[in-house]
Amino acid sequence: MAAPAYSRTQIGLHWLIAALVVFQLLFAEAMEEMVEAAREGERLSASDALLGGAHYWVGIAVLVFAALRLALRLRAGAAPADAASPARLAAAVVHALFYVLLFVVPVLGLLAYYSGGPWEDLHKLAKPAFILLIGVHAAAALYHQFVLRDGTLRRILVAER
Repeated sequence: MAAPAYSRTQIGLHWLIAALVVFQLLFAEAMEEMVEAAREGERLSASDALLGGAHYWVGIAVLVFAALRLALRLRAGAAPADAASPARLAAAVVHALFYVLLFVVPVLGLLAYYSGGPWEDLHKLAKPAFILLIGVHAAAALYHQFVLRDGTLRRILVAER
């Protein structure tokens, strides 16, 4: 049974945001090095400066693209979930948590960058939260693909015609 798919724009935003979030997770330490060097008046390596600056701008891009994605979802809707799925509530919760993180984490990052304080610790807590959600999301997608074989994964890979 083929599940309805998302539009090309929705699919593109999904994978673009996913790639940007992975970049952020992989290179977050460069931003930490940049902030620490600035606090201590130390010289920063060229790679940390480049990646720290990229972390800042990629975070802003995540916020912008997440806003576009949410606006598109509110306007066009989402591909309907399988009504018979017992995991439908879990999927809704995971997706809602992703949206919360995609908006809150960049804002916390900006607050941490400009004012420090507790915002830094809150921003850093997002990394394990994102990793956990990505793991759950990927495992669920693979379960749908290879165990249930219900076409759910195809919805975010192939656009509707």
